[in-house]
Amino acid sequence: MNEPKQMNNKKNWKKRFTYLLTFNIIVVFILAVYLYSPIPEKELNIASKQYEEEKSSQFVVRTTKQNLNNLINAYIDKLLANTDHVYSVHLDEDVQLFGELPIFSTTVPLLAHFEPIVQDNGDLVLKQKSISVGQLQLPKKKIMQYIDQYLPTPEWVIINPRDAEVYVELTEMDIKSNFKVAVEQFDVEANNIAFKIEVPYKTLGIDVLEEQSEQSKE
Repeated sequence: MNEPKQMNNKKNWKKRFTYLLTFNIIVVFILAVYLYSPIPEKELNIASKQYEEEKSSQFVVRTTKQNLNNLINAYIDKLLANTDHVYSVHLDEDVQLFGELPIFSTTVPLLAHFEPIVQDNGDLVLKQKSISVGQLQLPKKKIMQYIDQYLPTPEWVIINPRDAEVYVELTEMDIKSNFKVAVEQFDVEANNIAFKIEVPYKTLGIDVLEEQSEQSKE
């Protein structure tokens, strides 16, 4: 009587093993299909569209007053090369302009203090706090007019004597790499200075690779 019972146990064990093996094969097959199936075309199109809309990437770069002092005055030195003009910028508790102005057939020392104010678009306004030209008693707006008239400045630096301010149009600065620069923070007193740098993909040649990829598909 034990022999038929043992035979039944073996058959039941074989059935269970067969069911389990079949189940495992089905699970593995489903996982393989899911993992290795191509991404739907709709998702690919969405990703491609987002990339096309994003033509650049933006980074925030922090610096110090000393580093920025060196950069500004290196730029000014190049701007004034082969000229008789002399001036420099110094970042301390505020923005300071040192220089010389030709007045009455001579030159007189110039000292001006400005308060930097960051604009919403990333430009910078330097609002005049105090200004003097040697021992001469001249109206502040008149001194600003002399600065505008006699001191060479880049096209993106606009001196406004009427409002006694200097507008630094950084967002319009022409950089060979095509990078775009904007002011993020400019607190010279706390030495908290940061710029937003926008890097166009075209500058890195990424759009060229895109065009080649599209042509190969055609």
